[in-house]
Amino acid sequence: MIEQTIDVPTRDGAATTFIAHPEREGPHPIVLFFMDAPAIREELRDMARRIATAGYYVMLPNLYYRRGVLELADLPPLPEAEARARMFDLMGSIDIPMVMDDTDALLDYADRDPAASPGPAAAIGYCMSGRYAINAAARHPERIACAASLYGVQLVTDRPDSPHLAAQKTKAELYFACAEHDTYAPLEMVQALDACVKGSGVNAEVEIYPGVHHGFAFPQRAVYDKPAAERHWERLFALFRRNLG
Repeated sequence: MIEQTIDVPTRDGAATTFIAHPEREGPHPIVLFFMDAPAIREELRDMARRIATAGYYVMLPNLYYRRGVLELADLPPLPEAEARARMFDLMGSIDIPMVMDDTDALLDYADRDPAASPGPAAAIGYCMSGRYAINAAARHPERIACAASLYGVQLVTDRPDSPHLAAQKTKAELYFACAEHDTYAPLEMVQALDACVKGSGVNAEVEIYPGVHHGFAFPQRAVYDKPAAERHWERLFALFRRNLG
């Protein structure tokens, strides 16, 4: 396994990005891995490594670089309520247009790395970044062959870049993994998303994971559910095989 952490130049600065890929038999298809609200941490790097060992060039960018934050653990400790407020403030400091600019920069960097395949790519996003993964597929319909939103939030909004609308702007295969118990993406929203993609003929699956909560795939969360987490890995790797080879 080859790992590196580099600064990818962007329109607004430079996004510190963790990259992992196999040593041999490259170049490898690109998987853009967009972080969740608690930011970059070893838990996410380990997940990126798991994907990379299956034969992919994984890019895990820090989306909070505009605020000069990489890992929340590096910030001064705060009481729980204040730390949570700080996290939500950081989450609110970025939006879909900003992250799409970052996506352009990430793909541009990868296209100059001989270890990365110039062929079909994938995008995945957890929590706040599910919408970024789906919009990346809409932004680059000629490149992003599949995208997955894992317990993504704001799936159906009144904005023109809402995931339920962005899904209709790509031919990529899309996958939405949704927790049955999720205050950030309640079942009514998930059902509205499902109805929309089915009614629009989008190549997408919306799957509800019964009995689990938001964050179920993160092994260091109290809500971690191993059977559901392994199911989500099964779904992701099958998605990649079908579309990336």
